[in-house]
Amino acid sequence: MLLTIEQLTIEFYDHLLPERVVEDVSFSLEEGEILGIVGESGSGKSMTALAVAGLLSRKDMKKTGRILFDGEELLSMRRSDLRKLQGNEISMIFQEPMTALNPTMRIGKQVEEALRIHFEMSKEEQKRAALEWLEKVELEDVERVYDSYPHELSGGMRQRVMIAAAMVSGPRLLIADEPTTALDVTVQAQIIQLLKKINRKSHTAIMFISHDLSLVRQLCHRVIVMKDGRIVEDGECDAIFETPQEDYTKRLIAAIPRIPVS
Repeated sequence: MLLTIEQLTIEFYDHLLPERVVEDVSFSLEEGEILGIVGESGSGKSMTALAVAGLLSRKDMKKTGRILFDGEELLSMRRSDLRKLQGNEISMIFQEPMTALNPTMRIGKQVEEALRIHFEMSKEEQKRAALEWLEKVELEDVERVYDSYPHELSGGMRQRVMIAAAMVSGPRLLIADEPTTALDVTVQAQIIQLLKKINRKSHTAIMFISHDLSLVRQLCHRVIVMKDGRIVEDGECDAIFETPQEDYTKRLIAAIPRIPVS
């Protein structure tokens, strides 16, 4: 098993009373599997993803339980050891690439960043790998993109750049936190197809965080439904959508917009 989460609980202490944002969450993810985690805002899905990525380090927070990645426990791992996994074995793409990308740095250098940190490669090798992945995410004129700044690209192009930067190191787990929310419907569909292709060709496991169940159904093998920090349903994608067991899941599915056929 690539990833196993056991009784993960996350509490914040920045208010008068402790706030439990993730409670007793347990699930697993196999090598090469695409898992969707869905729920409304505040359901705990993004907090769970950030915990797996090792990006929750606030002082006013308590994390309990276990997160095992290929048998290694991440919650208690030394920060120096965790950094060896971040951006290497575990990569993450975010909702809004304009805030995730450095506006003052050219695209090529940002795609190469994981290679500079984790591998001993010449500048020529780094550039070759970056250009290769810019092509793999189906960008045109990759030499121009490589030399561009983020503001010179469209939103869809920036999201493809983020995927290239996340994949260039060959991670075994890609965490995608609402990666299509800021994009229009046509570009959303293209990004979903791109993630499916990456999964098929690279056998990278994907944890796809979203509130958009129609996208989850197109992409994911399995689905976890979260509400108020807890898992309320977990099952194969088709089973969840065709025969949901929980009232909350039924309401989420019923709220998916239906496009009338004329």
